[in-house]
Amino acid sequence: MLQGKKVLFSGMQATGNLTLGNYLGALKNWVSLSDEYECFYSVVDMHSITVRQDPATLRKRARALLTLYLAAGIDPEKNCIYYQSHVSGHAELAWILNCFTYMGELNRMTQFKDKSAKHADNINAGLFTYPVLMAADILLFQADVVPVGIDQMQHLEITRDIAQRFNNIYGEVFTVPEAYIGKVGAKIMSLQEPTKKMSKSDENPNASIYLMDDADTILRKCKRAVTDSEGAIRYREEQPGVRNLIDIYSACTGKTPEETVGEFEGKGYGVFKEAVGEAVVSVLRPLQEEVRRLEKDKTYLDEIIKNNGEKAGYFANKTLRKVQKKVGFPERIR
Repeated sequence: MLQGKKVLFSGMQATGNLTLGNYLGALKNWVSLSDEYECFYSVVDMHSITVRQDPATLRKRARALLTLYLAAGIDPEKNCIYYQSHVSGHAELAWILNCFTYMGELNRMTQFKDKSAKHADNINAGLFTYPVLMAADILLFQADVVPVGIDQMQHLEITRDIAQRFNNIYGEVFTVPEAYIGKVGAKIMSLQEPTKKMSKSDENPNASIYLMDDADTILRKCKRAVTDSEGAIRYREEQPGVRNLIDIYSACTGKTPEETVGEFEGKGYGVFKEAVGEAVVSVLRPLQEEVRRLEKDKTYLDEIIKNNGEKAGYFANKTLRKVQKKVGFPERIR
């Protein structure tokens, strides 16, 4: 535990472009967590290469993601914001943890099955052992809590199993992490398939609002959002498209869904969609302006990358050296 606070770890992949769903569901809420937790926020670029990446694009997207972390208001003095690939402890611990993870556990991972189906021409060992690297990410910093969605709960469970298995053999080495239960961000669904979560990997460009979309693009996507033939703005499961737009509008304006329904009572979908688009534009505009400002300050960004990478490396090595000693690796001569 650092500075008397519990430790929180989270990260996002440096692939694709972050969506409104990523921002309202996670990134926006990360900002206030440093008051309560010692937070490590990683740009998880090592996870990204289980799928073939263009090297220049991956580097560019990793820097863009780190810049978005900062633009969203995450303070690099209070939090540790770093590239996963800059901390070798992630890979070193992952190898050790591979030796404490069973094939049967990895075989049960639904994400491996899903990704294998999508990338049948590249079913690599990294894709299979992906959950072990994720476990290393979390255990390396002795994280007490990890914000996870339903789709990641299986990975947190295997992380807990690995940590407990290691501790049962060698004593209390790892903190066994819990799922973060706190303020839950809005769950934003696809604009074209509102029963599916908004995704940065969606092949339909109209399905997701990206954080750097310009105002005209945002308004156009909102106007094209799938609704229904009922013509009434009501917050109910039977109208997933309308419900999703209500969630977006409410999250952007701070209103409750009930207040939003009342505001647009008797108004048509066209008026409502335009209002949703304008609300999104007003929320993203300051974020986009801050991104553009930060991008111009290369020296400042490079300094954060260097300093936060060193900070992450320091805490990672504390855990790693302890683990290496426990499993019997020779002590390093300094």
